[in-house]
Amino acid sequence: MIDKLSWVAAYPEILLMTMACVIALVDLAVKTPLRGITYGLTLLTLGVIAVLQGLAASSGNTVYGFGGMIVSDPMGNWLKCFASIAMMVTFVYGRAYAGQRDMLRGGELFSLGMFALLGMFVMISSHHFLVIYLGLELLTLSSYALVALRRDDVKATEAAMKYFVLGALASGFLLYGLSMVYGATGSLNLTEVMLTIAGGDDTLVGSPQVLTLGLVFVVAGLAFKLGVVPFHMWVPDVYHGAPTAITLMIGGAPKLAAFAIVIRLLVEGLQPLAVDWQQMLAVLAVMSLLVGNLAAIAQNNLKRMLAFSTIAQMGFLMLGLLAGVVQGADGLDSSNMANAYGSSMFYVVTYVLTTLGTFGVILLLSRSGFESENISDLAGLNQRSPLYAGVMAVCMFSLAGVPPLVGFYAKLAVLQALLASSAAFYVGLAVFAVIMSLIGAFYYLRVVKIMYFDAPTQTAEIEAGLDARAVLSVNGLLVLALGIVPGGLMTLCAQAVAQLLA
Repeated sequence: MIDKLSWVAAYPEILLMTMACVIALVDLAVKTPLRGITYGLTLLTLGVIAVLQGLAASSGNTVYGFGGMIVSDPMGNWLKCFASIAMMVTFVYGRAYAGQRDMLRGGELFSLGMFALLGMFVMISSHHFLVIYLGLELLTLSSYALVALRRDDVKATEAAMKYFVLGALASGFLLYGLSMVYGATGSLNLTEVMLTIAGGDDTLVGSPQVLTLGLVFVVAGLAFKLGVVPFHMWVPDVYHGAPTAITLMIGGAPKLAAFAIVIRLLVEGLQPLAVDWQQMLAVLAVMSLLVGNLAAIAQNNLKRMLAFSTIAQMGFLMLGLLAGVVQGADGLDSSNMANAYGSSMFYVVTYVLTTLGTFGVILLLSRSGFESENISDLAGLNQRSPLYAGVMAVCMFSLAGVPPLVGFYAKLAVLQALLASSAAFYVGLAVFAVIMSLIGAFYYLRVVKIMYFDAPTQTAEIEAGLDARAVLSVNGLLVLALGIVPGGLMTLCAQAVAQLLA
């Protein structure tokens, strides 16, 4: 349905934009080094928005606004709820780190973080090519500024420049692809594009070859945003060069928005071309699993290792997305689509949860003048802090796919979606993914071995606020609890995607 009161569909974005501006103005009067008032207002705003999004998602309603350009549906609302929570956790973990490095002097961390989240919200809610691009640019421009926020750091400035140049190239790919799809279909609305393509060559305004070429550029642009091979070159450099708090801000919540625009563009808009983009996703998935896992083994820097780990994890996500393309007697099998895309949503949500815990430990171990970013810096961590070592071990085991942690169930759900079709193509991909997971387990378990069996190299006392320690404990418990009892979150994701496909 289309609601004439467009603000009903856009009220989370309106509220977030308003509060981001208010908080930026309030911060002008804040003089404390850790920006306590700004920090509190930011967390309160994000908490309220997360609750409102959760309530909207639970209602099950789908509302379109601004002439069908944006949509508020259960999948989008849940993703926005999780993104808000992820950004809250990022601020809790990163506040002390940023304060020690003079990154809070003007409150830009909070303001830019909220504008980045606003970009994610617009991406997740978009139902129109131009709105997708608008949200994407808002997110990326905020991210460029965040990476360069530590102006006296050469590595951060270099990372920001690399991110800017390659990000602009990828945005050009995506925009060029969308323009070609528009030229072939004559529409910018996702539903109208899908109906035009489904009608065959007779309903297309332009050439079918133009449409196919546009699809290639669209997939390339999306692949860059997800950081999959061969569009991964920015990920290790940006993860390594950016301040660790910003690395978490880039590697956490934005993955939810990237998943959303993949679903919006490929499933809602370009579904009739599914067999074509399935082949591209298969190649991207295989290369990402191979390159990500093999390159991570050679890394001694923890942030670079996690960057290549991210590339491999996004390869697994791609497997879930392409698993939904199963041809039945009457076309695409809708039940398998709901299962596969639901598994992919579960995978990306749990990946973000695990990433928050992993980088949370790195941030809390860092101190003024010392970056805890080498794997050797974790040596003997269990002797210094059993809590931090335990949370990091749980997250490493989860990323490796060790039961009973949530990462195991996420990988299992994707593999089950692949094997739902007995086609040899899917079975071969599943076997390859399992082999790559076994290889990947080596570098995850190496971190655990160093924490528990090596002698400590750091003797400084670990200082962290009560809020950060409490959130880190809850984070670790959730990674364990959702692995033991994954049914609730899995059902939530499956139902949200099923309503999208209905």
